[in-house]
Amino acid sequence: AIAGLVLVGFFALAAPNFAAPNNLLNIAKETSFLAIIAIGFTLALVTAELDLSVADVASLAAVVTGALVHTGQPVLLAIGAGLGVGLLCGLVNGIAVTRLRVPSLIATLGMAAMARGFAFMLTDGVSYVGRWPAAFTDLARGKPFGIPALVLWMLGAVLFAFFLVKWTRSGARMTATGEAGESARLAGINIRAMKSIGLALSGLCAGLAAVLLTSSLSSAAPNMAGDYFLYAIAAVLLGMTMFNPGHANIPGTLVAALILKVLGNGLVLMGAPYYVQDIVLGFIIIASVAVSSAVLKKAAFKF
Repeated sequence: AIAGLVLVGFFALAAPNFAAPNNLLNIAKETSFLAIIAIGFTLALVTAELDLSVADVASLAAVVTGALVHTGQPVLLAIGAGLGVGLLCGLVNGIAVTRLRVPSLIATLGMAAMARGFAFMLTDGVSYVGRWPAAFTDLARGKPFGIPALVLWMLGAVLFAFFLVKWTRSGARMTATGEAGESARLAGINIRAMKSIGLALSGLCAGLAAVLLTSSLSSAAPNMAGDYFLYAIAAVLLGMTMFNPGHANIPGTLVAALILKVLGNGLVLMGAPYYVQDIVLGFIIIASVAVSSAVLKKAAFKF
């Protein structure tokens, strides 16, 4: 978190127009998509499961939403379909992991492949683009009370996830399942249900991000959320180095998502080649895991 503040200060001095209000507003908007997807990944990881399908599920949900809006179907139906696709994919992941005993790494990779295939099947590789109803585009472009709608959606998702994990019985059971699954089972917790909830919520967050992304861009493409995959993982891992080191946590994921978007924006403004972002992103992923592992090892031998 301190490094993030230093980064902001550096770019404010070195990157042209970084501190301009419009640029800072754009960073906040861009962070919203990443943060919502990463929050879903975090909720799955809280139960000790990985969801590597979030980006492709989001792309599929975006295509379904865009197709319905593009063909003149009711906006509420399109929104519900996008959210439903995300939730359904998450539930299928949960069934595969808890009932079929497929490791989440494999199950969600399979779901990612299927979602990507369905997205291209529905579109034939062509994007849906058009002048869509304001009732739909205002979901992402509106400014209720003068605040960008995307920022409000992001804060709503963060508050919901934080309240769920920290202040509800289900959240406590999800955490116990992830921290010590066998002990949780012996204590009477239905760990299958908790893991299914975590994966289902991950899919739902992917669906929400897809609806907002489609609304913001007024378009839907079969791979439109693909770039968020590694960034979502990096946000969660980087978030595990702060607030509750070594553990997936909602505040850490939010701050990490903001740091990553600040980093990308600053590098672009400084004229850095596109591949520099990939190099830095890979370094962040490796370093985050190393720091988290070091913290856990230190805690294990503290006593």
